[in-house]
Amino acid sequence: MAAGFRSNVWDPCLIVSQIVAVQCIFYLFLAFWVLLVDLWTGSMRSLDQFFRPRDLEFSSFKGKVTMAAFCLNALTGAGGLWVIVRRAKQCLDFAATAHLIHLIICSIYAGFPTTMTWWLLNITCMALMAVIGEFACMKTELKAIPVSVASVKSTI
Repeated sequence: MAAGFRSNVWDPCLIVSQIVAVQCIFYLFLAFWVLLVDLWTGSMRSLDQFFRPRDLEFSSFKGKVTMAAFCLNALTGAGGLWVIVRRAKQCLDFAATAHLIHLIICSIYAGFPTTMTWWLLNITCMALMAVIGEFACMKTELKAIPVSVASVKSTI
């Protein structure tokens, strides 16, 4: 079988490296956005903001802006999907994997999340990351492939 455009070859090394890269982008930019929020609000920085569900609440200003940081992270995560994955069909898979790994780390750090706010926020952020990543990847995949007139004449 000849190698074609985007042939489907099972490459576990590539998939694992993409998962690791997307997860690194996820936490790197989450740290960036949470740092900006902490500098803006004058709050103490803590890993609890990342992994403790009780820190994400609508009742406090800090909780609201931390949730905004998570939403901004979904946008930068979508950019990471566009750069790393480059396939619209795989964006949902990688976004769900990143958030599943986040759920596992949160469960290890502070116990299984039981607050409705945490679940709503993370499902919303996963959907944002997947949809925006798919849109960006589709725009790239559907970009016109330039064909020169000279190459068309030589085939005729």
